[in-house]
Amino acid sequence: MAILFKSLFSSDNQSDRVVPPSGFTARLTVFASGAMAFLTVFALALSLASGRLASRWGDELAHSSTLRISAPAEQMAEQVQTALRVLDTTPGVALARALTADEQKALLAPWFGPDLPIDSLPVPQLIEIVETEEGYDGAGLRLRLQAEVPGAVLDDHTRWRKPLEQAAGRLRLLGWVAIALIAATTAAIITLAANAALAANAQVIQVLRLVGAQDGYIARAFVRRFTLRALSGAAAGMVLGLGAVLLLPPAQDAGGFLTGLGFTGAGWLVPFVIPPLAALVAFLATRTAANRVLSELP
Repeated sequence: MAILFKSLFSSDNQSDRVVPPSGFTARLTVFASGAMAFLTVFALALSLASGRLASRWGDELAHSSTLRISAPAEQMAEQVQTALRVLDTTPGVALARALTADEQKALLAPWFGPDLPIDSLPVPQLIEIVETEEGYDGAGLRLRLQAEVPGAVLDDHTRWRKPLEQAAGRLRLLGWVAIALIAATTAAIITLAANAALAANAQVIQVLRLVGAQDGYIARAFVRRFTLRALSGAAAGMVLGLGAVLLLPPAQDAGGFLTGLGFTGAGWLVPFVIPPLAALVAFLATRTAANRVLSELP
């Protein structure tokens, strides 16, 4: 990294003239760096949002369970009271309460509409269970409920929580894989641009060698120019990417995953590492290309 900063900020007007200040290689480097930085912002947003989503789903479902009681109408109240009594005496259960008719109606509304006559339908009674940090013995609780509340079915949300957490984890991994592919693509494009610039200036390089210029001196000129181009392009792409992220809808409880596809808190500082990393990628790619091409020139 120290070599990178030294090559960037140690100006040499004579060596800078070795690299043409304009042309398709300059435009290609700036555009590629800007476009890749723009995409990297969204890949970072996807990865960080997936991490937040996995944590939220895990926290919301890890310490909660649902007890469903199906029984004839004349036995429902008695079985609900028995179930609540069993839950109140179960170690690891912090809270147990039966959902009201309005709460159950709200849960069914997305599928059956808001006008569902829940009072006239044989809808099972749901009991919300909140666990302590230690949790409860699920197998033991099921045995007690089977003996005292035959119509009770315990759902500890394991079958829901694990697939959701796995999906969010894979989305986060996909975001990091996308960032790695973007970095590799940036390096490839800058390498091609550097090769083209070196080939176009082959005669100039030969003249410089005749007047005593060393290959290291010539290579530093190309490395510095291409690194600065990548840095400026990536900075512009990062700013545009952050502006686009700001236009996304904010996170909402009922808005789904895409409404929270942004940065929060200190996460807004993470994209600012993109321009330096793009400059580092350009520095390494251009130095490798310059050393190889210069070694092949007669």
